[in-house]
Amino acid sequence: MHAKLAVLLASLAYTVNPVLAATKVMFLGDSITGSPGCWRALLWTQLVNAGKTNVDMVGTLPAQGCGIPYDGDNEGHGGYLATNIANQNMLPAWLSATTPDVVAMTLGTNDVRPIAQILPMNPSGCTECNQRVIAFNSAIPAWAKNKTTTASPITVVDLYKGFNTTTDTYDGFIHENGNAKIAASYYPFVYNVV
Repeated sequence: MHAKLAVLLASLAYTVNPVLAATKVMFLGDSITGSPGCWRALLWTQLVNAGKTNVDMVGTLPAQGCGIPYDGDNEGHGGYLATNIANQNMLPAWLSATTPDVVAMTLGTNDVRPIAQILPMNPSGCTECNQRVIAFNSAIPAWAKNKTTTASPITVVDLYKGFNTTTDTYDGFIHENGNAKIAASYYPFVYNVV
């Protein structure tokens, strides 16, 4: 089961003049975003190949090895819960340190079954997890519509559609090897905001 739900792409007070400054994009999430997060390397390569070279990936964490050069700064923290990031007010410090123009959030996997931080995650041990993912995903569009503004629009990017836990994870449950699928899902949305 892949709980990488749907992803939100929120533009933060987007006033950057692309002629003067690169558009700063922060990828915020858990281990699927951060380590190694090779879908970000593929996305970076796709953007550069399409002529989108005025992009600066930002975050307080460096890239991890993906075998190709790319701007890999990110805010992908392994094991982090979306609820803890919010409840412990972690985001303001990361935003202050990097001042992104766009934030792409890929969170929720660890929230579906938070006890997995202690016990090994096994799909047979969480028969209700897929239903939680479906319920969470179906709530995101309404939440985004309610929170979006002209100054800070929110776009929902669905990473769950077409995802197969057997073929798209290397551990059979949570950690993706479907990097090309994730990059392809993000690409049109990121392309349009940079």
